[in-house]
Amino acid sequence: MKDQEPTQDLRAYLSGAWSVERTMRDRGSGRAGTFTGVALYKPNHDGGLDYREDGTMEWGDHAGSAYREYVLRPTEDAAAMDMFFPDGRPFHRMGFAATQSSDQHWCDPDTYVVHYEWLGPDEFSYVWDVRGPAKDLLLESRLRRNHA
Repeated sequence: MKDQEPTQDLRAYLSGAWSVERTMRDRGSGRAGTFTGVALYKPNHDGGLDYREDGTMEWGDHAGSAYREYVLRPTEDAAAMDMFFPDGRPFHRMGFAATQSSDQHWCDPDTYVVHYEWLGPDEFSYVWDVRGPAKDLLLESRLRRNHA
């Protein structure tokens, strides 16, 4: 399926529930962790999507529930969306086309670089490579559409 063309309508593609599996590695300390859960991309009144993932994380001393939320807003190109933190601060652009599949976010004092990969109509992945004086992390996530 990977050789098919990535989605041209990112909002429609993402809408719905997805299972999430994430591995996390701190390259500095060698510590590893996981997150397993469900992500929901829910259409909102602004033509974008509200994102929430809930699940179980094991990372260092933490073993228990975890969640995160973002807001995705439409761009001039339906194949990409801009992601924001819930408080409105910009985060990065999400897309699967070659010119839109990578972006970065500077979070003082570290740089977060993301790369998205479209794996088919019901699966995609993304990798965060976080480097700087405070962090040296590799976060790899795979999402699969839930068919309920």
